[in-house]
Amino acid sequence: MTDLQECRKEIDQIDSEIIRLFEKRMKVCEDVAEYKIRTGKKVLDPERERQKIASLREKAHGEFNALGAQELFQQIMAISRKRQYQLLTEHGVEDKEDLEMVDELPLQNVTVVFQGVEGAYSYAAMKEYFDDKIRNYHVKTWRDAMEEVFEGRADYGVLPIENSTAGIVAGIYDLLAEYQLYIVGEQIIKPEHVLLGLPEASLSDITCVCSHPQALAQCGKYLEGHPGWKKKEMENTAGSAKKIREDHDKTQAAIASRQAGELYGLKILAENICYNDKNATRFVIVSKKPVYVKNAGKISIFFELPHESGTLYNMLSHIIYNGLNMTKIESRPIAGKTWEYRFFVDFEGNLRDSAVKNALRGIEAEANRMRILGNY
Repeated sequence: MTDLQECRKEIDQIDSEIIRLFEKRMKVCEDVAEYKIRTGKKVLDPERERQKIASLREKAHGEFNALGAQELFQQIMAISRKRQYQLLTEHGVEDKEDLEMVDELPLQNVTVVFQGVEGAYSYAAMKEYFDDKIRNYHVKTWRDAMEEVFEGRADYGVLPIENSTAGIVAGIYDLLAEYQLYIVGEQIIKPEHVLLGLPEASLSDITCVCSHPQALAQCGKYLEGHPGWKKKEMENTAGSAKKIREDHDKTQAAIASRQAGELYGLKILAENICYNDKNATRFVIVSKKPVYVKNAGKISIFFELPHESGTLYNMLSHIIYNGLNMTKIESRPIAGKTWEYRFFVDFEGNLRDSAVKNALRGIEAEANRMRILGNY
C-alpha cells in the first residue's frame, strides 16, 4: 500500500527541483531579453512559441500529459515574457507615449457639449465638474457630442457611461472605440428620479410614461406596479419632460429629475420611484487632446484579441502579474467579426508607474489591437 507521507515527501523533492530549473530557465530568459534590447527584436515570437509547444507536447506521454505540458509551458513562456517586458522598462526602452502629462486641465473659458437638453443629468454632471465660466451647448445624440469634440467645435464632451442599477451604456463604449478621443475626467451623479406630469394631471390620468431606457430600467419595479401604463423610450430624461410640456396631454408622464420638472413647469406625481437608493450614474469627460493630469489614478483601455483559447486570460494576467487592481471589464462585439469581442478594462494606476508601463507593454504586444482611452 502506498504511503501518503512518502508520496508527499517525493513531491516536495520534485517541486524543489522544478523551482531550481525554473529559476535557471528565467536566468536564460534574462539573457534573451538583453539580446532583444540590443537588437530591437520583439519579445513575442508567436511562431517560435507554437513550434516549441508542439515539440513539448510530443515529448509527453499520453493525451492528458500532453495537454498538461501545453498548459504548463504556455504559462512559463507567459511569465518569461513578463520578465522581459520588465527588463525593457528597467533598461529605459520606452514605447512612444500616447498621452502627455499636464499639471491640470483647463476648465475655465472652454466650450463643453452635452447630449440632451438643459435639466438632463448630463447637464447636471457638466455643472458639477466644470467651473461656471464655460460656454456650453447641447446636441441630440451621443454621436453628435463625440463629433463636436472630434471636429474641435467643443473642447470637452460629457457622456454617461454606466449606471449602478441598469449597467453600462453600451453605445458609449462603441463610440469610444470609434473616435480618437480621450477620457480626461469623470463625474458621478446620483439621479433622483421622479414621475412628472402636467399641473392639472393626477396619477390616475396616466396611461403612458416617457423616459430614457436607462431611467425606465432603473424605475422598473415602480412601473411593474402599473402594468397598464405604456412605456415610451426617449433620447434623454429631460427631453421626455420637455415632451410632456409641449404635448400638453395629461395622460402622459415623464421620468426625469426634479430640476427638469421645475424647468418645464411640471408637477411631481410620485417621488422615490427608483428602487435602488444608491443609484448613481458615472459620466466621462472626453477631449481630443491626448493628456492626463499628473495625479491621475485610473486607466481605461480597450483591446481586441486573437480568436483563440486563453487569450483573454493572457491579457488580464499582465494586469494581475504587475500587482494592479482591475476595477472593471466589459465586452462589446466587434462589428463585422462574428463572435469576436472588444474588451474594455479599467484599472488603478498612473501612466508614469513602471508596473503600468510593464502591463501596457505586454498587452499591446500580444493583442491584435490596444488603445489607451485615458488616465484620469
